Amino acid sequence: MISNEQFQEALSRFGLGDFVEATPISGGLFGQNVFVVSTRGQYVLRGAPHYEWQFPKEKFMCDLLHEKTQAPVAWPYLLDPNTDIFGWSYLLMPRLRGESVRKEGRNAADRLGIARAMGENLARMHGLTWPFAGEYELTTNTIQPFAHGWTAWVISDLRLWLEKAHNHSRQTNEADALWVESVIRQAQDALTEPFEACFVMNDYNPGNVVIERQGSNWCVSGLFDLMEGYFGDGEADLMRPFADCLDEGKQQDTTLARAFARSYWHHETPRPGFAARYALYMLRDRLIIWEYGTRPGNNWFSHDWSLRRYAEPYIRSYERLDLTG
Repeated sequence: MISNEQFQEALSRFGLGDFVEATPISGGLFGQNVFVVSTRGQYVLRGAPHYEWQFPKEKFMCDLLHEKTQAPVAWPYLLDPNTDIFGWSYLLMPRLRGESVRKEGRNAADRLGIARAMGENLARMHGLTWPFAGEYELTTNTIQPFAHGWTAWVISDLRLWLEKAHNHSRQTNEADALWVESVIRQAQDALTEPFEACFVMNDYNPGNVVIERQGSNWCVSGLFDLMEGYFGDGEADLMRPFADCLDEGKQQDTTLARAFARSYWHHETPRPGFAARYALYMLRDRLIIWEYGTRPGNNWFSHDWSLRRYAEPYIRSYERLDLTG
């Protein structure tokens, strides 16, 4: 529980006026956010960080996106590293305007327009580049390169998610492990194709944006939850939205995925070997979801499913999507 006095103290620390009210935010997995209204405006308070580096990293990424791109992030991203008010550090940021992508009752034209807006916004985010692929380091408050380069890191990371899933659930079996290695072998050469490292959100999905209508078109009006971001191959960031579009179409209707892709490719150019990388990047993305969903107590998937049964339809979707056509 957070008292009104604590909310006021946090607002006063940044000169954000007098506390009026606070409202819980529905959705999200971890309950880190709450809406706060003051006499100066509407804000989001984000607290109880998972890791020491979470909020400094989010601020670092948010500031870069605000300074270098037109991505609609919440700015200024105000970080108080002190723990005297709540017992943990916290962030305050402006509340973003817009509505949820997942609002019920949208017609087909709106869903297509939103998919295009998601692609447009992702291309905008990928305009934030870095001289090398790497991830945030708290001690230096900047990006440090992956020790052995992108290819080694992404393969190692995929195997790490596989190991985590295998350790806590028998649903991830030895046959799954052999299949994962076959996907890696088929994609390895394509991973060496040169690219300019850009910001990769790693969790770009309808739950982490808000949208609004501008005339007859939709646009992404807000972007949030930057904890997982790093700098690498922007193609990896396409996989979560592709999977969401496929889920909405129940794997059969690929219209939304194609709309998203063509909007993105209007600003970017697919590199040679994209089909092979698609398989590996999609597998890694689905492994992240699979690992979380098979943790004890989560039970997102039927107990007779294996990793391959879950992930392979997403990987094979490339054959049906005509993504770059």
